[in-house]
Amino acid sequence: MNQLNHQRTHNNHGQRTLSRPSSFALFLPEARELLEKKEFAQARDLLKNIHSIDLAEGWTKLTQQEKILIFRLLSARKAVEVFEDLRFEEQSYLLNNLDNQEVVPILNEMAPDERVRLFKDLKPKVVKKLFSVMKKEEVDDVRRLLTFKEGQAGSIMTTEFVELKKMMTARQAIIHLQESCKAGQYPNLYSLYVADDEHHLIGGLSLQTLISAPADMLIKDVMSDVEPIKLDCNMLKEDVAKRFAKYDLLDAPVVDDENKLLGLITIDDVIDLINKKATKELYEIGKMEAKGGEEIRYATTTVGELVRRRVGWLIFLLMFDFLTGTVLKNFEHALGTVVALTFFIPMLLDTGGNAGAQTSITIIRGLATGDVRWKNVRKVVRLELTASLAMSFIVGAVAFLRAFWLQNDISLSIVVGLSLTLIVVLAILTGISLPLISKRLGLDPAVLAGPVTTSIVDVFGLIIYFQIAKLFIPALAH
Repeated sequence: MNQLNHQRTHNNHGQRTLSRPSSFALFLPEARELLEKKEFAQARDLLKNIHSIDLAEGWTKLTQQEKILIFRLLSARKAVEVFEDLRFEEQSYLLNNLDNQEVVPILNEMAPDERVRLFKDLKPKVVKKLFSVMKKEEVDDVRRLLTFKEGQAGSIMTTEFVELKKMMTARQAIIHLQESCKAGQYPNLYSLYVADDEHHLIGGLSLQTLISAPADMLIKDVMSDVEPIKLDCNMLKEDVAKRFAKYDLLDAPVVDDENKLLGLITIDDVIDLINKKATKELYEIGKMEAKGGEEIRYATTTVGELVRRRVGWLIFLLMFDFLTGTVLKNFEHALGTVVALTFFIPMLLDTGGNAGAQTSITIIRGLATGDVRWKNVRKVVRLELTASLAMSFIVGAVAFLRAFWLQNDISLSIVVGLSLTLIVVLAILTGISLPLISKRLGLDPAVLAGPVTTSIVDVFGLIIYFQIAKLFIPALAH
């Protein structure tokens, strides 16, 4: 099915990554001046030259009154595009401050997946109010999509697609496509899918294939098998992303248990999903509340949000690290006998923490991509254990030399070198086991493994260090 999706094209979401100045920021002073002078016709012409994404990104720079005025000056199509790209808080503000006759066309014309994303966050009271003024077919579509759980493929699919029949000729299919598509209705149309009279999926073809096919050739003779790429509506979104990556897809059909075509998932939705997942894992490893992968943007965030998303993990890890103080107190005699032992504590714990983080991040990434699976977990553990032994001897030797150079004491150097050797082994074992245990328990490995690995290494690393030191205290005391 590679011929279905063999050409990559840029989409609106992809354009966000382009490095270019926001034209909205450049035109903002002029736009404000036109609004103040109530020269709305000129302001409307000015807004035509600003990309909808730039408008959405610069929306927070506007006053509340300016947001309403500018939104009312946008063309119908552009208003929908800008609305789809706004944050939920901004969307809610517009819904609450625009008239029904202004809101309804936007909701009716929104992409189904974007519309459902909005309605999931709205209060039931607001949803009921909006349903009462929207088109019945759009309401039915939203209700159907809302039945899918957040983590399922059906929750991110769009129901806007063109369905072909296998006995159509290429000419008939193109005419059907033209009649089905309103202006701008399918901005990300890459492939067409073929279904029987009961809407069972039987094949598909790329738009390019259809255009280049002889006019009288039947669709059944140019369509391809879609079995490898079709997605079950109950499939997890993570598995959807893996399917897209494996087959290099631009879109894929979504079917129900009876193989009936329900909708499509396009690459822009998968990119959003991957970005959110990457953001979520990064924040979790960084010991912050992930909040579903919602990115912290300094243009719109508040002090309160930063505190809420960070302080919980700080308190949790602080309580965990209370154990470190307890360990130090229990080995107060060793510290008092040989003060030099304290010189090497930061080096031992930091190195152990780094070794554990290296391993846990590698395992977490492997679990996310499917490289680490239960059927090959023994091989993974064997590789990591072998590597841990090699690394522990290397860093242990370096620590031994460093301690001897600093203190010129062979006994102390042995304590430091041997301790670091064992701490690195402990750290790597922890970095291996915690992600795997988390996965087995159905937890997100990044949530548990990332923060806890370092704390475990700190506590048990100190115990290892002082237990070994106790064996050498008589020699160190001379």
